[in-house]
Amino acid sequence: MQRFFDILFSAMTIIILSPLLIPIAIFLRLSGEGEIFYLQERVGRGGDSFKLYKFATMLKNSPNMNTGTITVKNDPRILPAGKFLRKTKINELPQLLNIFIGDMSIIGPRPLTNQTFSFYTPEVREEIKQVRPGLSGIGSIVFRDEENLLNKHVDPLEYYKSAIAPYKGSLEVWYVRNRSLSVYFKAIFTTIWVVLFPKSSMVSRVFKNLPTCPI
Repeated sequence: MQRFFDILFSAMTIIILSPLLIPIAIFLRLSGEGEIFYLQERVGRGGDSFKLYKFATMLKNSPNMNTGTITVKNDPRILPAGKFLRKTKINELPQLLNIFIGDMSIIGPRPLTNQTFSFYTPEVREEIKQVRPGLSGIGSIVFRDEENLLNKHVDPLEYYKSAIAPYKGSLEVWYVRNRSLSVYFKAIFTTIWVVLFPKSSMVSRVFKNLPTCPI
């Protein structure tokens, strides 16, 4: 049933948002480095790789610069238009295509690069690979302010590996073990809520038995 709703919601959203998505695509083509989409290899269900779609918000060579595939607040690799797209999460909307074709779900563990996925323990990786990764999910909601957290530390990559990855992994495992249509719809609602109200603590009220945050 979740796959049915993924197809239905992604198709409807692409159609409804096309008046927004098309002008953004044209603007990106005529500005920055002229790229509309940024395609990146991510780890999907079963451990298979797939190409994740995003609007281009960073320099083409950004994965080979500074902190690699981890982005910090005020990252110098972000293009001027990219700041707005990233802040509003509009840059993530092309992933609706990934959802429609079956690479992803609306809700699931966040699809990671091989680099960041390797920061999880082997046990956590095996559990996460059981399901489709998601446009949003419990880990994404809890760590919606991840860039600001990383920016507070001298070595963002090390902080991600030692502090963020272990807790985010536990949240993703929680989702895998507790997934249901109820959790699916609650996560969609909570995602919309925290986008509108970024400082909200709604996630802890909707999902009351999440792993305790050690950070």
